[in-house]
Amino acid sequence: MYKFLEQTVADYMTREPRTVARDMTMCELGDLFEKQDFNAYPVMDASQVVGVISKFDYLSCFVFTPVRIIPRYRDLMQRTAVDLMIAEFIYVAPETRLTRVLELMVNHRLRSMPVLDSEQRLAGIISRNDVMRALQDCAAADADRV
Repeated sequence: MYKFLEQTVADYMTREPRTVARDMTMCELGDLFEKQDFNAYPVMDASQVVGVISKFDYLSCFVFTPVRIIPRYRDLMQRTAVDLMIAEFIYVAPETRLTRVLELMVNHRLRSMPVLDSEQRLAGIISRNDVMRALQDCAAADADRV
């Protein structure tokens, strides 16, 4: 498992991930979440990541309480990604060690994180599946040495 200690985000991240525009509607987001097996998307404004929106964020707008008036469905579905996204999000750099990514994911219960380069541009996304693949690769490499 020593090999895992050396692995970086750049070794396992998904480059050119799917993103959504800040003005994408809830209706479009719902379709996207249904069609693609991603838990979250970076929200873009031109070439800048301005937030992250997850299935949890999407579902949260359907939580109604006795003090919260239930909006009309059509009005709800016209809300946009920027209305629901998390603007202050956790991200990592390509050179970040996977041990740090694993720590962040476990401590904050994250399924994925954007990867931003030194100029704060989107370089990719790293997911729990990517980290699990790295662990499996490193375990297999250790097994081959025995």
